[in-house]
Amino acid sequence: MDYGLIGKIEKAKRYAEDRKRFRFDKFEVTFHGDNNEHHVGFTEGKFHCDCEFFITHQRCGHSMALEILLKDMIPASEIV
Repeated sequence: MDYGLIGKIEKAKRYAEDRKRFRFDKFEVTFHGDNNEHHVGFTEGKFHCDCEFFITHQRCGHSMALEILLKDMIPASEIV
């Protein structure tokens, strides 16, 4: 294996361990919920989800799970 590539792999591993290096600005995911799949997105600092609970509360278990998963990688939520 190319020694330059080995160095890049090691650097990538160090980067991946430092979550604060990453800041998601926008993304879309398919969330496999207990009953259905849901489409969850993050744009301009806000989540959106197609589930009924999110539509009425602007937050749901799907969006909160992503907040936990991506802690320090998205701007902190204004909702406590």
